[in-house]
Amino acid sequence: MNLTPFSAYDVHETTAALLDRALVTAFLENVPDLVYFKDRESKFVAVSRSKARRHELEPDEMIGKSDADFFSPEHAEWARVDEENIMSTGTPVLGKLERIVWSDGRKTWVLTSKMPLRDEHGEIIGTFGLSKDVTSTKDMEAELEKAHKDLVDASRAAGMAEVATGVLHNVGNVLTSLNVSATTLATGLRESKAASLQKVSALLDEHAADLGDFLTNDPKGRRVPELLESLSQHAIAERERLLAELTAMQQHVDHIKEIVAMQQAYATMVRAVEPLEPVALMEDALRMNASALVRHDVSVVRDFSPAPRVIAEKAKVLQILVNLIRNAKYACDDGPHPEKLITLRIEAAGESRVRLIVQDNGVGIPAENIPLLFGHGFTTRKTGHGFGLHSSAIVAREMDGTLTVTSPGPGGGATFTLELPVDGGVKPAFGG
Repeated sequence: MNLTPFSAYDVHETTAALLDRALVTAFLENVPDLVYFKDRESKFVAVSRSKARRHELEPDEMIGKSDADFFSPEHAEWARVDEENIMSTGTPVLGKLERIVWSDGRKTWVLTSKMPLRDEHGEIIGTFGLSKDVTSTKDMEAELEKAHKDLVDASRAAGMAEVATGVLHNVGNVLTSLNVSATTLATGLRESKAASLQKVSALLDEHAADLGDFLTNDPKGRRVPELLESLSQHAIAERERLLAELTAMQQHVDHIKEIVAMQQAYATMVRAVEPLEPVALMEDALRMNASALVRHDVSVVRDFSPAPRVIAEKAKVLQILVNLIRNAKYACDDGPHPEKLITLRIEAAGESRVRLIVQDNGVGIPAENIPLLFGHGFTTRKTGHGFGLHSSAIVAREMDGTLTVTSPGPGGGATFTLELPVDGGVKPAFGG
């Protein structure tokens, strides 16, 4: 639409209406979240394209319909009660988590904000709202709960308290990152700009009689298109950021499931040995710690030399590497250097072994503590319990590998080396 002809003296009612329609249309066509406007009978008078797409319809096909046409009778009734309360009191509903049951039985979750829709006289003529789909988050919470139950059941069946403690410790490592991602998601949802839509609507309603002049000449009015564009861009950026956090959460959940699978393997004495790419193992372990490393301002250097695939159990190797990277982060926090640095190395060790190395420039290890470091319950950290390195050393031996450490002493950092057999070399006899 060409808006060039507007001027301070050539704005009339028809032009103002066209401009109003252009602004609303642009917003409804591009906003990624589900936006909808309803009359006093809770029938749709306008919806965003994203909302219509959710129902596999065009926006015009939803006009005049209500929630009862798309959702279960129970959900439609609950929505109607909410909207009647908003219209009678003028009080909005902000950030409400809703479980939606569709007419075909599907169940989804949304975070919804609904507000009163007013005319130019301030009278409430309906409602409007914005909903953000959070089904993936809820599904991952359910997966995590199931994974925890499976872990407890498998640990009891195995009857191996020491191994179970080590596994629980490593689940705790991943849960820390999972909690950070969940907190980021919750903060992003709470700080959503959805409430700004109400301010824009109120501002346009206030100047409905002279909308063209207001949008052209008034300093606040001239900012309306810019504000709508800003809201749209913010919504798109927020969506990408939250999707990235959801992806990270899914990776954390997947790792927990792998650890659970490892514990179940102890119970059944089954070993899932397979060829594994060393680089992929390092990158996966790094991703599991990514949130914590960023939060603690730790830099990571990758020094990956060409190396053959190793033969091992993926969940066990990740258990060790995640623990080593996490410990290195804590060592950097307590170290003497302002720049915290972790170096990850991969190198071949002859023809039959590969080394996965985690080196930090942190606090270092006194010589007298080196022989004790992998002992059960030994720790130098106030909040530590001494299970992580002990269980990691056990797991490494079970895969016909070794876990060793060197350090020049206090303030000199430490280097942990996990050495594993290569695929095609002497196949380990993983006994138990």
